[in-house]
Amino acid sequence: MVSWIISRLVVLIFGTLYPAYYSYKAVKSKDIKEYVKWMMYWIIFALFTTAETFTDIFLCWFPFYYELKIAFVAWLLSPYTKGSSLLYRKFVHPTLSSKEKEIDDCLVQAKDRSYDALVHFGKRGLNVAATAAVMAASKVSQLLHLLLYLDQKEGQGQGALSERLRSFSMQDLSTIRGDSSSTVPPPSVTVRTSSKQSQPKPSRSASESAGSSGTA
Repeated sequence: MVSWIISRLVVLIFGTLYPAYYSYKAVKSKDIKEYVKWMMYWIIFALFTTAETFTDIFLCWFPFYYELKIAFVAWLLSPYTKGSSLLYRKFVHPTLSSKEKEIDDCLVQAKDRSYDALVHFGKRGLNVAATAAVMAASKVSQLLHLLLYLDQKEGQGQGALSERLRSFSMQDLSTIRGDSSSTVPPPSVTVRTSSKQSQPKPSRSASESAGSSGTA
């Protein structure tokens, strides 16, 4: 673990930041020799980083693996060994020069294929998005129709219910009126008679008999 941390720090500081600063100085000073030197270093370092991605997975168990990485970075940077220039001039430059045309053709084909693939997947994505939008719009329309239908049904149901309740109430009122008219007794009529009418009149025969007795 300690070796891994030390190797990462060495690669970060001495393998990346230090060459980046001197590359800046070479560009600023417009020194062609320094410029070419650091360009060769960055090409070798790019290849080293690519190889490191796989060796860290499959060769990390190798004894002194991280120590060898530190020594390799120091060898690349050393002005005495000039490891980056040596590797570039002996191996990288001849290989790239012999394979340059094939590499350029592969890059052009990859660029065209990537563009075609991008256009193809872009069209498919647009078609999928359009289909999804149409389906969503249709589902929303169906939902709105369903809600409108349910609203109409609910309105009709409430109207029928109110009509039935109104008919029931009118029938109940008529029933109540009929019952009240049949059960309430008619008002009693009291006839007040005068005292004269209540007393019986003497009969005519009695008055005549009384008159005859008086004359006698």
